[in-house]
Amino acid sequence: MIKILIVNQARLICSVLTAVLREEPDIRVIGYATTQETARKKAPQADVVLLDTGWSDSETLELTQWIARTQPQTHILITGIEKHAPEKILMYVEAGADGYVPKEVSVEDLLENIRAVQADKALFPPEMVAKLIARVNELADMCADQEQIANVLRGLTPRERDVLDLVTDGLSNQEIGEKLHIEVGTVKNHVHKILRKLDVTNRDEAAEMYMRAQAATLDDE
Repeated sequence: MIKILIVNQARLICSVLTAVLREEPDIRVIGYATTQETARKKAPQADVVLLDTGWSDSETLELTQWIARTQPQTHILITGIEKHAPEKILMYVEAGADGYVPKEVSVEDLLENIRAVQADKALFPPEMVAKLIARVNELADMCADQEQIANVLRGLTPRERDVLDLVTDGLSNQEIGEKLHIEVGTVKNHVHKILRKLDVTNRDEAAEMYMRAQAATLDDE
């Protein structure tokens, strides 16, 4: 038995979907939610959440991420998206949705999608699959780049890290020297070594690389 939670701002739509789904012998509607607060309370009881995009994207994405993070056993099926909106669909999939149902979907297609996500077989058209694969490859490349940058930064000495911190803050060699109580010539030597180790040509590129690595570290926390 597939336990369904319907999440939609429109109470009428919730009632209609409930009436339709209750006709299926393998589906049980455990309830519906017209507010995000109610959705959060009821989501742990569901196998599949039918989550409509009637709220703003930011609110719906936040709820999607919360369910995916706190209830990993619960499948999320996004409803109400335009059929030809691949970027928006991709956005929800990245947030943790297991599939989507376009606005134009028939009852038969809705049922097929519900049973598919419950069986861990999300249904996507070929063009959407291609975009998902491209996005996965893009994220993999980004991760590889970040790991490479992290390895390079780990090769810096503690003093070089101190200098790079201040370079990133926009300080001049003179100001860095005063801050670290070292000679300007010593600062220049450190900067030269930093640029060589990071394989960049100037301070701005070094600072950008360092900030990207820091941002990636914060995302992982």
